[in-house]
Amino acid sequence: MIRYIALLALLAGCASAYAQGYPTKPIRLVVGFAPGGAADTVARAIGDPLGRVLGQTIIIDNRPGAGSSLAAEFVAKTAPDGYTILIASPSSMSVNPVINPNVGYSSERDFAPITKVTSSPLVVAVHPSLPVHNIRELIAEAKRTPGRLNYATSGNGSAPHLGAVLFSSMAGVEMMHVPFKGGAPAVQSVLAGDTQVTFATPPSVLPLIQARRLRGLAVTTRFASPAVPGLPGMEEAGLANYDLTFWYGFFAPAGIPAEVLKRLYSATSQVLQRPELKLLLAREGTDISGSRSPEEFAVFLREDAKLWERLVRETGAKIE
Repeated sequence: MIRYIALLALLAGCASAYAQGYPTKPIRLVVGFAPGGAADTVARAIGDPLGRVLGQTIIIDNRPGAGSSLAAEFVAKTAPDGYTILIASPSSMSVNPVINPNVGYSSERDFAPITKVTSSPLVVAVHPSLPVHNIRELIAEAKRTPGRLNYATSGNGSAPHLGAVLFSSMAGVEMMHVPFKGGAPAVQSVLAGDTQVTFATPPSVLPLIQARRLRGLAVTTRFASPAVPGLPGMEEAGLANYDLTFWYGFFAPAGIPAEVLKRLYSATSQVLQRPELKLLLAREGTDISGSRSPEEFAVFLREDAKLWERLVRETGAKIE
């Protein structure tokens, strides 16, 4: 018994010493989508100042595919040493495990939540050639040509995909889903006219809307959002009771030393308080939304998962 207690004390001392020296090398921040989309934008905006606070470079590692499941599975299986973390959304943590029985990770078992970092509505945008200027007209056009409008999203199981499925269900319309490996290529397909509609994160579409290369119809919150000025909420635009908000957060592999998790949380929280970061992300239609602790973030995730799981059941969303 004495030897067992001594061993525990030794291990605790080693963990404490490891945490005090952390980090001693660059940290990889894994993004489940292609460069140029919202996840990539948020990761790069936070990664640079976070690296300065931690005293190490933050390397952005884009691993797109399967609605961000590939990136989540990769991080879930890496060593829990604090040198590989994931930026994730409801797509990875709540939606994919429900609609894909073969997903290679468990959101609760395989990850340690660090903190939520941002929140925002999605944006519904269309190619300018489409003769619609609001949600009411989009619904009418979709009913006039059932199954002929193609909508692009950042992947099967992504929050934009589920948001579009919810829209189709509530509006009583049929549109064809065209998934991509990120928000940027999805939006480019609409820009090129290959698809006509997108449900997208604000950083992916706002510059194009402002340049009048795409037409923004609404945000996916029920009412207008301060994060995306100039666009109405869904109720004002023509679809009552529709309300959907999107977030990003940081996660580490389960088993990460508690002191290292605290270090990552503390450093990220410090960065999120910087006014220049708030202004930078505000220009992208994204709000800073940090958690008060990793424990609070974990509680939020459990409650938020109930919403997304309910949406999957009620809409019948599935991998196509």
